[in-house]
Amino acid sequence: MQAHELTAIAPQHPPALADLRVDGPRLWDSLMQLAKIGGTPKGGVCRLALTELDREGRDLFVAWAKEIGCTIRVDAIGNIFARRAGLRDDLPPVMTGSHIDTQPTGGKFDGNYGVLAGLEVLRTLAAANVYTDAPLEVVVWTNEEGSRFVPVMMGSGVFSGAFTLEHALAQRDREGIAVSDALAAIGYNGAEMVAPHAVGAYFEAHIEQGPVLEANETTIGVVQGALGQRWYDVTVHGMEAHAGPTPMELRRDALLVAADLIHAVNRIALDHAPHGHGTVGWVDVHPNSRNVIPGRVTLTVDLRAADDASLSAMDAALRDACAQAGAKKSMTIDVEQVVYFAPQPFEPSMVAAVRQGADALGLSSMDVISGAGHDAVYVARVAPAAMIFVPCKDGISHNEIEDARADHLEAGCNVLLQAMLRAAQAVEGAAS
Repeated sequence: MQAHELTAIAPQHPPALADLRVDGPRLWDSLMQLAKIGGTPKGGVCRLALTELDREGRDLFVAWAKEIGCTIRVDAIGNIFARRAGLRDDLPPVMTGSHIDTQPTGGKFDGNYGVLAGLEVLRTLAAANVYTDAPLEVVVWTNEEGSRFVPVMMGSGVFSGAFTLEHALAQRDREGIAVSDALAAIGYNGAEMVAPHAVGAYFEAHIEQGPVLEANETTIGVVQGALGQRWYDVTVHGMEAHAGPTPMELRRDALLVAADLIHAVNRIALDHAPHGHGTVGWVDVHPNSRNVIPGRVTLTVDLRAADDASLSAMDAALRDACAQAGAKKSMTIDVEQVVYFAPQPFEPSMVAAVRQGADALGLSSMDVISGAGHDAVYVARVAPAAMIFVPCKDGISHNEIEDARADHLEAGCNVLLQAMLRAAQAVEGAAS
């Protein structure tokens, strides 16, 4: 058998692999236990990366994984790999996972679901005495959210080579604490070098964080890939002046021009429907005084699209809008691109495994595109990857009221189980 081949087998009176099902109540109970660590009065979770609360969450996951016989490895950026040995440990693992750090006002399910769904898959296989030829791994990626440290998706980014370990370890939070020191403080500064060891397949289960599945009354989102992103800092240079004596026609009002640009960002996104997105999420007005005409405005622009051609066209449209607005009002407008993520399609065979898993379980499904960044986006650069989405209530995420139905979470976890087994059997076509 070749190094990339994987055959799921069950040597002692196994159930039919297609009949395996996860324990939904156990999955829900695990999610609720983890949510207590950093739980907020509004029912959410505040568990920032590399804090003591993050350590408690990591310790709980590690303890659970060890209970079912997993071995634990921690690399130098703090990524945790819980490994269930295969009958041939020289084969690349089938991997799943996500993150357990949250936003300051985060919810119970973002990231956490992907980690604990992976754990539940391993628990299910252990309880059924099902083994695999190749090992299985559940990974907890470090600092996906980027709330305390930037860049976002830090652990998977270092793993995939998007940026160096040295760069990540040197980043500091607002209190001046470096990632390297924070990792040491919680005891997760692993000795193992960060390297994209061979991965046979990577699946990530996640709540959708948007309203599409719920609006379409669909249980499973078969994720085709993730939108590419370009982020900008745009600064409009006008001139401060007294709000009383300065005639309207003689003003160089930077905020007025910035308002036009905000409308332009919205128009650019709509011109690239259905997957074009445009957002101005932060505005700084100088001098920000009641009776002074604004002389400088800085705003952030976030453009997203499903393909690079559209994203490039949106970039050109933004720059053209800024040039025209500046010329019209005799103002200088600076445009600085600060982030670029190329659109990331997922591996077709892995996507097909997700779709087939949903079909085999009789679950409704639809093709979707991820508008958010996820660890799977980076992992897809070095391994075949795919994602499984389930609905979240009202499409709300990054919010303490984030919610999801237990039956949807169970369904997504069963798809994860079946997709991993289908990926394991894909080469030879059958279990033995």
